[in-house]
Amino acid sequence: MISLLWRIIRGAILLLLLLVVVLLIPVAHNEIACRGESIPNDYTAILPAEHHRPESRTYLTYPEWHIVHAYDDYAQVIATGDPHDFGFLQGIHGFWASLCDLSKISGQHGGFPWETKQMVYVIGISFTVELMFKAAYEETVGRAVVWFRGPTRAPLDDLSAQQARGYATFLQQVPWYRWDFLSDAAALEAAAATGLRDRERQIALGLEYRTKAAYAGAISAAVENVGADALTLRMIVTGYAGAAPEGVTVVAQRDEGTELETPRYRVLTELMLSMAQDGTDFVEIAGNDDIMLTVLADTAQFEGARSSMRRQGYGDYRHLVGLKVRDLGDRLRAFLATGVTVEHIHDY
Repeated sequence: MISLLWRIIRGAILLLLLLVVVLLIPVAHNEIACRGESIPNDYTAILPAEHHRPESRTYLTYPEWHIVHAYDDYAQVIATGDPHDFGFLQGIHGFWASLCDLSKISGQHGGFPWETKQMVYVIGISFTVELMFKAAYEETVGRAVVWFRGPTRAPLDDLSAQQARGYATFLQQVPWYRWDFLSDAAALEAAAATGLRDRERQIALGLEYRTKAAYAGAISAAVENVGADALTLRMIVTGYAGAAPEGVTVVAQRDEGTELETPRYRVLTELMLSMAQDGTDFVEIAGNDDIMLTVLADTAQFEGARSSMRRQGYGDYRHLVGLKVRDLGDRLRAFLATGVTVEHIHDY
């Protein structure tokens, strides 16, 4: 009996070590194969130092957004399909492949700070583990239950799709750990019918939501201890006229242009698109002269793309485009005129 117990424990330890090694492979690959050439930045900033943010962050914020986009793709797929229709491995590969591309580029914009690497690697490994477990379940038990269910969707298929869409939209502006996962779990219990698929969704997704709720609580407490990231930034623009939109403050008039304080994240993208359409040009953002944005197009190639990937559920492509801040206004107006969708402007 003791011998059997030891074999089980040893097997579990070996399996855990193997999992750790597998998860560290993309980290090691990024460290070894994705180093970029370091090029000094000779740009002289206009804004004072207290309003500067590291320029490399315009590229290095993307990995977090890749996860946001993956949830959006997932919501799009299960709106009419089933979870096993989503390419979980494609989502994982997209994260690490884009990180490699952007790691190489970051050397030209101040490098990849170790503190940022730690954060990116932690979320990358967490994302990988989550999708691996989800794939293992949905491709086996989940697929089998769908086969028994037949082509007609169960009520909780539709409800879980609505929840996925709400979560994906929420992530555009608010950190994931603020989502009320427990309310989603309760909604599944309240709406579940007696069918096998509903019961399976109630148990499987309920367990997932409760696990995420516990993890979210831990992350939220950690964020409170270290402090959340700044919610605004400063920029210099020209051609800006009229009253400031909600959330925007005119700080000063400078020789180089108007200094504004604006919100960040998804709101900033919508704001800058509106400003560009009204004739505003951008001179400097957070002390930087380079910026990255993502655009959506039907073609696999796109001018100025630093990395590209196919979106699941939509049939088009996401392109990560880098350009000078001073060219941003003209490019945004050109995108608007030609029907290219600007998905997100990555601040710092």
